[in-house]
Amino acid sequence: MDEGLVLLLVGALLAASVLVALGSARTGVPVLVAFLALGMLLGSDGPGGIDFDDAELAREVGIVGLVLILFEGGLQTSWRRLRGVAVPAALLSTVGVVVTMLLTGVAAQALFDLTWLEAFLLGAVVASTDAAAVFATLRFTQIRRRLARTLEAESGGNDPMAIALTLGLIAWIESPDTSGFGDLVLLVVRQLGLGLVIGVVLAVAATWVFARLPRSVGPFAPVASMAAAGISFGAADVVGGSGFLSVYLVGLAIGSTPSRYRRQLAGFHEGLAFLAQVAMFIVLGLLVFPSQLTDVAGSGLALALLLVFLVRPIAVWVSTAFNDFSAREKALLGWAGLRGAVPVVLAAFVLSSQVETANTIFNAVFFVVVVSAILQGTTLERVASRLGLLSPAPPRFDAPIEVGESSPLDLLDFVVASDHAIAGAAVREVGLPRSAIIAVVVRGDDSIPPRGSTVIEPGDHLFVLAPHSMRPAIEDVFSRWRRRV
Repeated sequence: MDEGLVLLLVGALLAASVLVALGSARTGVPVLVAFLALGMLLGSDGPGGIDFDDAELAREVGIVGLVLILFEGGLQTSWRRLRGVAVPAALLSTVGVVVTMLLTGVAAQALFDLTWLEAFLLGAVVASTDAAAVFATLRFTQIRRRLARTLEAESGGNDPMAIALTLGLIAWIESPDTSGFGDLVLLVVRQLGLGLVIGVVLAVAATWVFARLPRSVGPFAPVASMAAAGISFGAADVVGGSGFLSVYLVGLAIGSTPSRYRRQLAGFHEGLAFLAQVAMFIVLGLLVFPSQLTDVAGSGLALALLLVFLVRPIAVWVSTAFNDFSAREKALLGWAGLRGAVPVVLAAFVLSSQVETANTIFNAVFFVVVVSAILQGTTLERVASRLGLLSPAPPRFDAPIEVGESSPLDLLDFVVASDHAIAGAAVREVGLPRSAIIAVVVRGDDSIPPRGSTVIEPGDHLFVLAPHSMRPAIEDVFSRWRRRV
C-alpha cells in the first residue's frame, strides 16, 4: 500500500478518535464504549467492512497498550499518596481477584455451556478492574481522597494477578494431563514474585537516574521514560515474571521522584496513554462481530449484572473485612469495580489460545465490559454523592506568581478547609522545612504577602515555594495540615 495512503488513513483514524472522544464527553457515553463502537463500525459486520480476525495481533496491541496505560497511571501517582492504603489495596488486588474469579466462575458455569475450568477462566478474565477507566474517572470526580487512592492502587495492582490466573488456566485447559492446580498456584506466585522483585530493583535504579538527569538532556527525558517502561516490562517478562506489575512499580517510582521533568513526563505519557486506548479499543472492537453476540446476549447481560450487583460487592467485603472502612465506603468500593481494557485484552489472550469455547468467552466479556462502563462508569460520582463520600471541590485560583521551567523551585498550592489542623495557625507555626516558604496567601480577591504572625484562615489558598528535591517532604507537611481537628 502506498505510504501516503497509509498515513492518510492513520491520520483520518486519529481525527475520528478525537471526534469520538469529544462526542463522548458531551453525551456522557464512556470513551471505552465509544471506541469499541468505532472499531465495530469499521469491522466486517459494519459499514467499514474491514475483515479482521487476528486475535494474536490484537493480543500484542493490547499488551503494548496496557504497558503504556499502567506506566502512565504509576507516573501520575505517588508512593506517598498510596502508602496509607497499601494494605487494603493489596488485599483487593489479590484476595478480591480470587473471590471474583470463583464467584463469577460459578455463575458462568450455570449461564453458559462451559466446563468448570472454562467458567473459572471467564471469571479470571473479568476479575480485575481497569486501570485506564479508573484513572480517567477519578481525575474528574471529588471522591474522598482515601477511597480514590485505594481504587487507584487496586486498579494498578490487580491486573498482574488476573493476567497470571488467566495464563495459568489457559495452560491447564490446553494441557490437562500435564497441568493442574499446583501449576496454577506456582505460576501466579512466580509471576507476582519475580515481577515485584524486578520492579522494585528497577524502580530504585529509575529513582536514582531521574533525580539526576541534567538539563542538557531535557528534550530526551520522555525517551528515557519510554526506555524505563520498555526495560521494566521486558526484564520481568523474559524471566517469567509479571511485566505489568514491574512497569507499574517503575512508573510509580518515577512519579514519586522529585524532578524538574515531572510535569513534562506526565503530559507526554498522558497523551501516549490516550493514543494507546484509541489503538486498543479500535483493534479489539474490530474483533467483535455483532452477528455473533445474539447467541450469548441474555446470559452475557445476566453475568454482567451479577458481577456488578453481587460478585464485586462480596469480593470487596471479604477483602476489607479487617480494614476500617465504613459500610458506606465499602458500598462505594463495590460499585467502583469498573471493567474495561484489561478484560477485553485478556479475552483476546483466550481467543489466540486453543480453548474451544474462546468465542463464547470473548463475547460474554464484551457484555460485561459494556454494562460496567455504562452502568458504573457514568454513575460513580452520583453514587458517591448519595453515600456522602464526596469532598467539596477546592476553589480554583490563578497563581499570583509564576515559576519558570528552568527554575530549581516548585510552586505548590494548598487550600485550607475549616477542619484542617492548619486553620488558625500562624505562618511561623506551620512546620515547613527551612528551604520552603509560603510565598503568598490568596484570601478572597486579595493576595497577601505573609509574615510570621499572619494567621491562616479557612478558605485561604496557600502557595508554597520549595526546591524540586523537597516535594516529598512538602507533601508530608500537607498531610499534617489536612489532619482533622
